[in-house]
Amino acid sequence: MPSILIVDDLISIHEMLEAVIQPTGYKTAFATDGEKALVRYKADAYDLVLADIDMKPMDGITLLKQLKQYDPSAVIIIMTAYASTESAIQALKFGAFDYLQKPFKVDELMQALRRGMEFKQTIAERAASGASPAAKAGDFEARLVGSSPKITRLIAQLKKLSAAHTPILISGEVGSGHEIAAELLHAAGTPTGSPLVRIDCRLSSLANIRSGLLGQNGSGGSWVQEAKGGTLFLLHLQHLPKEVQVELVSVLRNNAHSFRLVCATEVDLEKLAEQGEFNEELFYRIAALPLQLPALRERLEDIPLLLKDIASKTSNPQFDARQVEFTEDAMVALRAYLWPGNLAEFTQTVSQVITTTETRVVTSAQFPLRVHDLKQWPNLEDYLAGQKKQYIARVLHACQGDRIRAARTLDIDVSRLP
Repeated sequence: MPSILIVDDLISIHEMLEAVIQPTGYKTAFATDGEKALVRYKADAYDLVLADIDMKPMDGITLLKQLKQYDPSAVIIIMTAYASTESAIQALKFGAFDYLQKPFKVDELMQALRRGMEFKQTIAERAASGASPAAKAGDFEARLVGSSPKITRLIAQLKKLSAAHTPILISGEVGSGHEIAAELLHAAGTPTGSPLVRIDCRLSSLANIRSGLLGQNGSGGSWVQEAKGGTLFLLHLQHLPKEVQVELVSVLRNNAHSFRLVCATEVDLEKLAEQGEFNEELFYRIAALPLQLPALRERLEDIPLLLKDIASKTSNPQFDARQVEFTEDAMVALRAYLWPGNLAEFTQTVSQVITTTETRVVTSAQFPLRVHDLKQWPNLEDYLAGQKKQYIARVLHACQGDRIRAARTLDIDVSRLP
């Protein structure tokens, strides 16, 4: 029998909830404050925790934090005063599954409990089934090439997050690998053959988004129905129309157990939420598990391995592309350029050079001007204030710390180097 731990400092609330919940087939237990609830949960784990937010000495938010720290899979619904929407949003921020605003109706309570139990069952089923056979251990390393601390940490995070059913928010600059990360999470965290529904919020019209995401009465549209049992991937989430964001909250509340939600953005959504430019409740519902992708300029030591990987996947009409070598000046240019388009820009640039080169030895001059002419991007004189040190440090790093070579590359007097 599914079990619910009810936490409230009012005995009258215990009695009322017991009278409503027990006849529906749930086993109930009670605690009058957060400290006692934590002890009870650790002694006998419950399927769901229903806790008031306003209690002493340990309030509902503190209990929520400690329960999630002890058991990340804990399903917790917070009860809060009707006027305290801010507290409800705060609860979502710290991992609450949902919230109920007092006074609530019986059907609202039962719907929230049903959704929570279905979500708990989904978590248990995924844990029992293990990872998808299609997601072998080497899949992560094969698609995320590199050995730098940044990429090693990212792979470890992805492997850990793939086992979670909680929504994941992927953040990172343009071209840093949002789709690769989402595909890996899907392959490793859902059954083989399950659907991956990919929606680009930047390109979809308002009519299509309403039809595909919202449906009728918060039930979810065609995209949501198609994603059941698999993953719904919302790309460029910052472009989701504001009028849709509030309604999407209801869809997620009603369908939390049905699919895995992965969102991706290139901007700071939390900052937009704080400024009122993005729905705050939606943000905390989709950002329970944040994943930050590193920019290419933050993992320059991966460039040799990336070059080798790209060459293995590229063809040249005259010779085996894997035989292509890059001169020392070419490597300096590749390491020093900022790569604003990150991995996507790097892959496209290098692939084009490898495909078109008529010699097996590639020099910096074969790259586009923006890449190989370091004296042009940006002009050093424009960097005399503020960013000069950062720019020169990049060139020094690319030149392996050789100051004379760096000065020659920048066409400046070596005495001007820091």
